Amino acid sequence: MWNRPATTEPQSQSSNPEVDSGRPAVTSAPSLARIGASLKIEGSVTGEEDLQIDGKVEGPVTIRGRLTVGCSGQLSAGVVARELAVYGKVSGNVDARDRVEIKRDGAVIGDIQTARISIEDGAIFKGRIEIGRSVPKQAQATKPASSPALGVGAA
Repeated sequence: MWNRPATTEPQSQSSNPEVDSGRPAVTSAPSLARIGASLKIEGSVTGEEDLQIDGKVEGPVTIRGRLTVGCSGQLSAGVVARELAVYGKVSGNVDARDRVEIKRDGAVIGDIQTARISIEDGAIFKGRIEIGRSVPKQAQATKPASSPALGVGAA
């Protein structure tokens, strides 16, 4: 009753799609864009994919995914991202929906708004931190104003 008969299903010959079809395998991992150490960008950077900055960026960066500022990376402007990891230097305000990580040799000079934060020993941070769930701007605009409370003896 408790013992199931062992089934002997044939195993696939190869689990590598590159061998099966002759085409390169497509990975399901999110793509990562990278700004190399010798690059300098002046202007805004926006994107849907994860981004690693190892060069210099002077302008606002808006990324839907994870933004990593590498050891040689320097970012001089505001940041809006889902996650931010700082190994280099960020000078500007940060708005990260999920979390901010400032690593041992990293530095953030500016205000941070996030749900979670991690600052390792040896990291540099100068600014304010606001921790909490971010409220979308549309929800703030449509939120009804609270009515004043009626005091004692009010008519």
